[in-house]
Amino acid sequence: MALSPVVSVVSVAPASPRRRALALLAALSPLLGSRPAQAQPGNPGVITLYVPWPAGGATDVTLRMLADLAGQQLGQKIIIENRPGAGGSLAMPLLQQAPADGSVLAQMPQPVFRIPFLQKVAWDPIRDTTPILQISGVTFGILVASNSPLRHLGDLLDFARQHPGELSVATNGNGTTPHVVMEELLSEQGLRYIHVPYKGTAEQMLAVAAGQVMVGVNSNGFAPYVDSGRLRLLVTFSEARTRRWPQVPTLKELGYPIVATSPYGLVGPRGMAPELVQRLHASFKAALFHPRHLAELAKYDQEPAYLGPADYGRSMAQAYALERRQAERQGLIAPNA
Repeated sequence: MALSPVVSVVSVAPASPRRRALALLAALSPLLGSRPAQAQPGNPGVITLYVPWPAGGATDVTLRMLADLAGQQLGQKIIIENRPGAGGSLAMPLLQQAPADGSVLAQMPQPVFRIPFLQKVAWDPIRDTTPILQISGVTFGILVASNSPLRHLGDLLDFARQHPGELSVATNGNGTTPHVVMEELLSEQGLRYIHVPYKGTAEQMLAVAAGQVMVGVNSNGFAPYVDSGRLRLLVTFSEARTRRWPQVPTLKELGYPIVATSPYGLVGPRGMAPELVQRLHASFKAALFHPRHLAELAKYDQEPAYLGPADYGRSMAQAYALERRQAERQGLIAPNA
């Protein structure tokens, strides 16, 4: 189904204390201070698609199928290169250095619109990219092991109040949407916790299921773990309850004014020729709506959120502007950002 260009990122209550801004910057600094090695354009006829998350997660799995189907349309092989870490931003320097010949593409996750305001970086998510298409969006949620005594969000908050600094919370990285939302949710109530960042969904969910951390916060790559009964989903960050887990409330309906989604798509380096963009767009759009890809998305409670190059470009610009306004409102703007 085609959707109009709507940006829904992270909507939160205003005014975060300055100390949280400094803590978040400190957490991000070691991850974002260095640049990966220069990207290689690859073999003739081969397209490299950078996925800034570990192999095996929902985004990686669905993009591998998308790449395979699009490659058949193009008559070219598309290989996936995983670049996890730094909140999903490690593909950006690679794109910035890549040729604009269509041999290098990347998934565009939501954190790349946020990170430039939290940490000084050399790249710009609008200036240094060419939009190709928006693909889908994700459901975020808070999860615990199935045998956890925390059965509701209220139980989690009560534990944090009664045991200051003992609640361990795993997210998929510093500066990601799960990290930002949990920081807002807990710190606004004066609750301290232990943040445990992971590079990807699979290892994080296994750690939560095994009891290595008490709570996990992630996108809908958690679906198989919830459906198999290994994890319990306490709450989602959606605007309304999901069709897949209608019994699970949202943060908004529980009285916390937080709604978070992360639309994502594919981009290339800046300066790509319009005819090349259209060729890639047509092939990936066909792949997006292929029954095999739709079935793979459905495994993770996802649907197409298609936007073409022009609409996706406008949506990206809106997301970037929204992240700036939120960072300014919360006092998170880094010096020289």
